[in-house]
Amino acid sequence: MFSSLFETAKNSQLVTPIFARCEAAQGESRAVQPTNFIVPNRTISAAAAAEGDSCEYGSMKYYALCGFGGILSCGITHTAVVPLDLVKCRIQTNPAKYKGIFNGFSVTIKEDGMRGLGKGWAPTAIGYSLQGLGKFGFYEVFKKIYSGMLGEELSYTWRTSLYLAASASAEFFADIALCPMEACKVRIQTQPGCSPLLRKVAPAIYRDEGIMGFYKGISPLWMRQIPYTMMKFACFERTVEAIYKHIVPKPRDECTKSEQLIVTFAAGYIAGVFCAIVSHPADTVVSKLNQEKGSTAIEAAKKLGMKGLWKGLTPRIIMIGTLTALQWFIYDAVKVWLRLPRPPPPQMPESLKQKLEAHQK
Repeated sequence: MFSSLFETAKNSQLVTPIFARCEAAQGESRAVQPTNFIVPNRTISAAAAAEGDSCEYGSMKYYALCGFGGILSCGITHTAVVPLDLVKCRIQTNPAKYKGIFNGFSVTIKEDGMRGLGKGWAPTAIGYSLQGLGKFGFYEVFKKIYSGMLGEELSYTWRTSLYLAASASAEFFADIALCPMEACKVRIQTQPGCSPLLRKVAPAIYRDEGIMGFYKGISPLWMRQIPYTMMKFACFERTVEAIYKHIVPKPRDECTKSEQLIVTFAAGYIAGVFCAIVSHPADTVVSKLNQEKGSTAIEAAKKLGMKGLWKGLTPRIIMIGTLTALQWFIYDAVKVWLRLPRPPPPQMPESLKQKLEAHQK
């Protein structure tokens, strides 16, 4: 994987002429054609590149590089918003002390200093990098699998359901990698007197609760992350499609890369707002659950009550909206840099158009 990544980066469009070379299916070299065409089993909507692709869509190299893009996308963004995430978790778990976002920052800085806002950065960086690898990499895998099962016409007709199913499947496995680090992060951020060092917290959790101490929050984590990711991918895909169809005054292939990435950021932010709302109650339960030893998800939800489940929603909307927009922007930029296949939004297959025209006659 790393040798492929190095070779791809070395031959990136940022440092090479427009016409590149790419490995052919039989091991022979051929000139790469521009990507201004529709590919069956299309990939995520992303900024189109006029240069040649660095690999074939659906190849192992393609999935590996998509996973690498996911590592950068999720790892960088989640680590960058650790201070806001810390305050959000404390509002959720101790609303009597942390009465709001500004009060939360004020109390945290007063008690722990500016360095206190960085608590939990290590498990956040590790956990969400692993999650990004699984989220984006497996999304591409499952989307191609499910698209192949449905066929071209049904894949277009039911494309929203396809996005939802592929993203849910990917997130299921991504959360298994995330859960241990999420448990450590919340323990560091919300438990008074807890060591801020990952190398001390992880052994302590294992000593006190065993391996299941890292996974006791897996069910509410799935409840939080799977709806979030389903909304994140499906809403993004359809929003990009709608923006190019109804708002952008010129065809997508006439837009510059900068203009396309602006569309990506806008669609990502819209998707992020909806992501925050649908996943917030489960996020509150996860925070409460990992704060207390021996608690279950149902017990945590009962303690919080309906009103308590929505505590911290405003900072989370700000955080998740910005986070999701930046994630899509970074992921899109990485795909441009590595010259991965990025076909435009899907068009109705000709066979389906002919059927609809025949039906209308």
